[in-house]
Amino acid sequence: MDLNTVQAVVAATAAGAWRPGDAWLAGGTYLFSEPQQHLRRLRDLTDEGWSPLTLTPHGLEIAATCTISELATFTTAPRPMIQRELIRQCCAAFLASFKIWSVATVGGNLCTALPAGPMISLGAALDGICLLLTPDGGRRELPVAEFVTGIGTTALVPGEFLRSMTLPAPALRCRAAFRKGSLFPFGRSAVLLIGRTDPVDGSFVLTVTASTVRPVQLRFDTIPSATVLRQAVMDGIPAQQYVDDVHGMPAWRRHLTLVFAEQIRTELAEWNAS
Repeated sequence: MDLNTVQAVVAATAAGAWRPGDAWLAGGTYLFSEPQQHLRRLRDLTDEGWSPLTLTPHGLEIAATCTISELATFTTAPRPMIQRELIRQCCAAFLASFKIWSVATVGGNLCTALPAGPMISLGAALDGICLLLTPDGGRRELPVAEFVTGIGTTALVPGEFLRSMTLPAPALRCRAAFRKGSLFPFGRSAVLLIGRTDPVDGSFVLTVTASTVRPVQLRFDTIPSATVLRQAVMDGIPAQQYVDDVHGMPAWRRHLTLVFAEQIRTELAEWNAS
């Protein structure tokens, strides 16, 4: 879609002070998908030259401008196959054509902050940390689970932008289990749960996304019993936190959340016992 109110596209960090009507541009798949009558200038992040993916002893840094295609095809890292599979599953949850995969970015998916955003699911489930650069040249870090504050809202302040998301090494070494539900075989995610268990200390983390307005994490020192986990989900997610839209009613999303939580618990418990 043409954005007929935009008067200029400029380099991201060479455009001077942030002003009303500015927006950061990466892939642009959301920006150009619907009218943006409030915009006057786009600040292009793609010219910053950031490496899409950087593997260090501390974890995997994913640049905000990394495309979904680049992330999906990242197979050279020496990490357990299960985490490559989890990344692939989250990328596949886009349900988009290869054209979108080649343009849409990880940062764009995080900043759009839709409940069904699979990069939010991936980042929150693996304790991802967002690096934010501030207008005055400063920087701050926030967990992905805190970066997304609601449907379409984030912790970003005017002029601030997302530089990268880092998935820490300990989380990348965990065993993970993935469940996704939708009203249709190829529909938008209505419920997306990821559980992980640490092979070192036996801890268990369940992350609920898509069914809730923002990511919800439940942490346990060990894999809990079915009764304990069910109660934790019911206590940890108030009724008003479930999404209510054309992709699923809250009661149905809550039901699937409980079903998937138990499936994940069982799968990871069996893996730990093997």
